[in-house]
Amino acid sequence: MRLTHLQRLLRFGRRKHLTHPYHHIGQQRAQVELLNRVPVEKIDPAYLSFSIDISVLAGGYWWEGSNGVRKGLGTLRVPPLDLNTKKLDRLVQALGPAYLRVGGSEADKIHYFECDESNPSDFILTKAMWDNLHAFIQRNNLKFSFTFKYGLFKRKYHGEWQGTEIQKLLQYSKEQGYHIDVCELGNELNAYWAFHGLRAQPGPKNLAQDYATFAQLVRRYYPDIKICGPGSAFWPKLGETIKPFSNLTKRFLESLPTELDIVDWHYYPFQSDRSPIRTRAANVKNVLHARSFEYFTDYSKRLRAWRDLYQPNAQLWTGETGSAQCGGQPKISDRFASCFWWADQLGQGAAQGQKVMIRQSLIGGDYGMIDRITLKPRPDYWVSWLWAQLMGDDVYRVQSNNPDVRVYAHQSQDAEDIWLLLINIANDHLEISTPHFGEPTEIYQLTATKLTAKKLRINGHKPSFDKGRVSLQDFPQPQVTNQLPPNSINFWRVRINNHLQ
Repeated sequence: MRLTHLQRLLRFGRRKHLTHPYHHIGQQRAQVELLNRVPVEKIDPAYLSFSIDISVLAGGYWWEGSNGVRKGLGTLRVPPLDLNTKKLDRLVQALGPAYLRVGGSEADKIHYFECDESNPSDFILTKAMWDNLHAFIQRNNLKFSFTFKYGLFKRKYHGEWQGTEIQKLLQYSKEQGYHIDVCELGNELNAYWAFHGLRAQPGPKNLAQDYATFAQLVRRYYPDIKICGPGSAFWPKLGETIKPFSNLTKRFLESLPTELDIVDWHYYPFQSDRSPIRTRAANVKNVLHARSFEYFTDYSKRLRAWRDLYQPNAQLWTGETGSAQCGGQPKISDRFASCFWWADQLGQGAAQGQKVMIRQSLIGGDYGMIDRITLKPRPDYWVSWLWAQLMGDDVYRVQSNNPDVRVYAHQSQDAEDIWLLLINIANDHLEISTPHFGEPTEIYQLTATKLTAKKLRINGHKPSFDKGRVSLQDFPQPQVTNQLPPNSINFWRVRINNHLQ
């Protein structure tokens, strides 16, 4: 079966139009209930983390300006990212603590430090790039997760990976005193068929054997490093795509002869127009549809069950996520509309027991939180900033009786109160009752003039850095109310009522 035929089979999703699963009957109220007085989950302090794609870091093929896709990549080559800017440092530091992941599709094609003499146009990570990256990590107090090259594109080599090429990178890093906190082998190995051809797709048993070799190798250089995998890509509706061809995760975990520290997966709730496989297109209608948020829960539960069965000591991470595959959707991913999936997925991931959520990307692409050219923060950067300022590590279980109100709860950073994250996906004001909580004592509302707005407001004010700084005090408190504005993201500081049993 040719790849083009596979794509035609999988494009069924683009012909279907979503309708809201609930009838609108003028329901303009919602009740939010606390289901447990004690926390049910605890996230990593660096839960909200982010990536820089290796194509952006080292100057590979990328998405901005591309009209299509070629072997999983954009069609235009970009210059290497300049990490030595104070503005970028300020934007990063405002989101910390965090992991920085460097990975992406070209992680399996890149050469470390030098190219093959027979092909001088090869994609290279130079020593200067690696040095600058680690200076950036150290300067901004980040932890580091790196995708090492798998790079076996012929089936006959699977199961016999030796890691010869990555050893010089490991040796140099060790000599320089560079720290690598987390590592994985290869990028989205269940989708190798799409990126590198059908015959490149590894099977789960061979990949498990290669992962065992990989873990043994990297731990010779970094004994305390955390091994993460398999990082399979999941699609809305399809899961890991073609059964049984690329449904890798369960059988990989079942076959693995070594322990993982982290079981992770990749998930994008939508696909951009560039994507050859579209099961849920990125458009204004879909990004505010309740069902669009629910696939994440379905797949999280599935992954957790597999973890519990095969790797019970491992953490669960969302190792890569962004608004829309293939670089994001222009005029959607970089607009206010893209804040809703992100706020909801941050809440969902924590409630589902995911310890870390890595956002693709910090910078680069239409889905970047920071514009790669101007270094200006986009709307969903400010969702991330507020989350980092407000939401603590302890997670409480709450629920809403209205499907248009998505709600999550965390202990406050100072451990004194609870922060409710209330997401109104309806185009109506909604009255909220919170019988288990007192009235909010502090509120932050994210709104915009329209869903496709380039700018948002926090408590009616446009956020910005003033002389390199931004703080919560820049946003005067609105009048206390129990109403949510239409299409808004809201943080309420509350206390649990003492009479609650």
